[in-house]
Amino acid sequence: MDIDEIGSIIVDSAIKVHQSLGPGLLESAYQVCLAHELMKRGLKVACEVPLPVVYDGVMIETAYRIDMLVEDRVIIENKAVERLTGVHEAQLMTYLKLKGCWLGYLLNWNVYLIKYGIRRRVSGEKPEERERKNT
Repeated sequence: MDIDEIGSIIVDSAIKVHQSLGPGLLESAYQVCLAHELMKRGLKVACEVPLPVVYDGVMIETAYRIDMLVEDRVIIENKAVERLTGVHEAQLMTYLKLKGCWLGYLLNWNVYLIKYGIRRRVSGEKPEERERKNT
């Protein structure tokens, strides 16, 4: 399955979860439900994935935690806030860079319609393009 197909499944699953639950719950409730929906659709999902950081030559094992890692290739950061800010986007971009992932989604569940709470971000070169260049 290519990365764009995974992204489509993520967006469709987020819409389904939000239509069922609506806004106003804690981030953790949406995360568990979205993970369940993605797994039902045959995707591998890991939640609260530790993301180590090297600082001053020292590996800090639990510096960060990625909310969700889908198929070991796509990062999802879940929020339930009044509005997304630049700090939220910077967090996702940092996770993409540190994990070496190309595609990520920032999902704000605290919106009337989830389409207003989905932000798709990419970092670097698309994996398929990278592979073509290396062959």
